[in-house]
Amino acid sequence: AYALYDLLAPGIAFALLGMVALATLAAALLHGPALAGLGMLGAYLTPLLVAGRAPDYWALYVYLAIVTAAAFALARLRLWRWLAVAALASSLLWTFPGLARAETTALVPHVFHVVAGFILAALLLVAGFLYGPPARRDRIDGLSSGALAGYLAGAALVAVASRHQAPALAAFAALTAASVAVAWRAHAATAAVPLAALLAALVILRWAVDLDLVHLVAPSGPVAGTVPEPARAEVGGHLALGIGFAALFGAAGFLAQGRFERPVPPVLWSGSAVLAPLAILVALYWLLAKLEPSLPFAATALALAALSALATEALGKRDPRPGLAASGALFACGSVAALALALAMALERGWLTIGLALMVPSIAWVERRRPWPVLRVLAAALAVVVLARIAWEPRIVGSDVGTRPVFNWLLYGYGVPAAALWLGGRLLRRRADDAAARMLDAGALLLAVLTVFMEIRHYINEGDIYRPSAGLTEVALQVCVGLAVTIGLERLRLRSNSFVHDAGALLIASLTLIAILLGLGIGANPMRTGEPVGGRFINLILLGYGLPAVLAAALALISRGVRPSWYSAVAATTSVALALGYLSLQVRTLFHGEVLTRGVTGDAEQYAYSAVWLAFAVALLGIGLRLRSQTVRLASAAVVILTALKVFLVDMHDLTGVYQGLSFIGLGVVLLGIGFLYQRLLFPRRADPSIGAAPV
Repeated sequence: AYALYDLLAPGIAFALLGMVALATLAAALLHGPALAGLGMLGAYLTPLLVAGRAPDYWALYVYLAIVTAAAFALARLRLWRWLAVAALASSLLWTFPGLARAETTALVPHVFHVVAGFILAALLLVAGFLYGPPARRDRIDGLSSGALAGYLAGAALVAVASRHQAPALAAFAALTAASVAVAWRAHAATAAVPLAALLAALVILRWAVDLDLVHLVAPSGPVAGTVPEPARAEVGGHLALGIGFAALFGAAGFLAQGRFERPVPPVLWSGSAVLAPLAILVALYWLLAKLEPSLPFAATALALAALSALATEALGKRDPRPGLAASGALFACGSVAALALALAMALERGWLTIGLALMVPSIAWVERRRPWPVLRVLAAALAVVVLARIAWEPRIVGSDVGTRPVFNWLLYGYGVPAAALWLGGRLLRRRADDAAARMLDAGALLLAVLTVFMEIRHYINEGDIYRPSAGLTEVALQVCVGLAVTIGLERLRLRSNSFVHDAGALLIASLTLIAILLGLGIGANPMRTGEPVGGRFINLILLGYGLPAVLAAALALISRGVRPSWYSAVAATTSVALALGYLSLQVRTLFHGEVLTRGVTGDAEQYAYSAVWLAFAVALLGIGLRLRSQTVRLASAAVVILTALKVFLVDMHDLTGVYQGLSFIGLGVVLLGIGFLYQRLLFPRRADPSIGAAPV
């Protein structure tokens, strides 16, 4: 009649189709769920079948309210959850058409639609509330929570689409408070509370991002008015709304503790009490302070931290109840997060890094009094935040780090966090040596090592830690520090039995070995770079090769018997290689001065290399015999073989006269002496048992 023959006006056709759909829903009471599904489908598709030229949102949403009421009532009478879910989804989908016009003509009808749907859902779908289905105590029902959260999400969309006009904001605020009230009465809708807290924070955050910050500092005088300034009431209203939301969820979340026999509901309430105030505070801080330091916001965050701490203390004194410990831990987390926000809002750059680091031992101290596992996780997470902050700006304070050696922001920005993480790990280990305690120990070790390494780089490069190259002085100091730290960790791990100290020693030793091979051996080698090495004996050769050789030898000694044999062997071999490099470069320095790449190699210098190497081999053999170390003896043999190859391949060709003879004679004497020592000391001849026997 309407579509084919044009016998009915759109309004009449719309009304008749609606009546048919409602009658079908009513008939489903007698004829079962199939007819209910058909009636519901027809009811929600009717507005699409009959559409006028000018949309009438009031007629649409009044009709949808009637249809939704009928569908919800039928679902309630027959306890058909599928029908309630389908009607709920269909009703919410009808929120989107015309949403773009919510800022102008369609705002109030849209507000009516979500408010009416929320009221109907609360009356008919929420289990245990008014006319809703029966509910089991402390059981959270997905449909009950989802129905409230769905319409509340629709109200949030309308508020955002209307650019936070007063009717939309008022409706959203009213539905948020209603969600909390319904969930307080009906435990089945408890899951709607954290969703409501999240939506409230998102609405405030969206307003904070959308509002032009220039308006808040609009100029006065002759140029006033060139930038439209929003009404002060808008800013004040949103501030009041944010404070109201924070107070609502914070107070309700705390007061709800102890009312439940199961652990999940109180945790949801406490999570909402922690989430909403923090998120709203961040949104307002973003809007009004533009993420710059602000003492008023810092004071607000500090007050929030104090309130959360009081809530934590109050819950800790109560008798044990399901979920109470977890809720107390969440409030403790909220207190720590608010304190971190206060530091972030009041401090900047280096002070922020120090402030965040000092929170770690504070959390560990609280964990000693309130042994909640979440506090250990929180301490470890905060340590990761500190490390991430330092990684983001290794100079701590940017270009203001200056050129003053040692006593600069690198010392404070790395040293203080290292001490804080060490103390936090020590406090956590008193209860358990778990992953959290090890993370703090690892962070403390990393920052302690970085303190020394960064100070060296800062001093050598006159404050420019980003300089792409490194000279012999810097590499030598870094290698010495790496070996010294490894030795210290080797001694420390024997007393502490700490996995972190064990793994740290291995890691730093490996990195130091790489620095020796690539840095001292290739990159910063003065024979390749031509860098001046200084005086004849007190020079960079001693710092870069002699001192590391001694430290590597010490590492080999202290690791004997407490590390695998290969570890000590690598350390001893590295020491021998460094010592041989030191002796060779020192000989080069004596003949060529501070620049080793100048001049030619004469006979005396070539002979000096052979003589020094042989003397070094003999010294190694003596040390190996004294320590009964096969590794050192093998190193001595390797140096002898290297010297022999040099004598036969280089000295025979390059040396002339007396130097050539002395080279071969010296090699022969040393070989004879080594053979004598091996025969007399290592492999003595066994006595013949027949000699001296009594005659038979």
